Amino acid sequence: MLFDLFITFAKIGVMTFGGGYAMLPILQRELVENKGWSTEEDLADYYAIGQCTPGIIAINTATFVGTKQKGIIGGIVASLGIVFPSLVIITLIATVLTTFSELEVVKHAFAGIRVAVCVLIFNSVLKLMKGAIKDYYALFIFIGIFLVALFTSISTVWLIVASAILGIVINTVIKKKGGKAK
Repeated sequence: MLFDLFITFAKIGVMTFGGGYAMLPILQRELVENKGWSTEEDLADYYAIGQCTPGIIAINTATFVGTKQKGIIGGIVASLGIVFPSLVIITLIATVLTTFSELEVVKHAFAGIRVAVCVLIFNSVLKLMKGAIKDYYALFIFIGIFLVALFTSISTVWLIVASAILGIVINTVIKKKGGKAK
């Protein structure tokens, strides 16, 4: 199991371009669909908690999933698995990038990679939205937080805290009134 954790997260870690957000669809496919180590809801929770904790979201998610599967050692192995390919790739790139960074073909390649990363992130957002917005109240929270994030520079930590508080308040009020979220 530890070897499987390392190899699975190493495969995810190979996708270093774009950082943690670009890895979200790959994490979802591997952890939910292929391995069954997590549910969509758990993964969304890991992403949310990962935003509130220091470090890169993919590493935090690897730590959460590894710990859930095999305790502390599983968290360490999964974290090492996701970091190892990036460390190797970045070391190799750093040794040659300064030599080739001004070549037009390299500039064009990175421009294409940036576009692909945007698509991967957008795909992740759509998948997360489908799992998170289950009623009108969740849609209200989504739109509100989206607008605040778009038009202010408030930290994502505070946006997540505000979302949690709104979720608690809305569901408490709904339950007190005996209503159900629609």
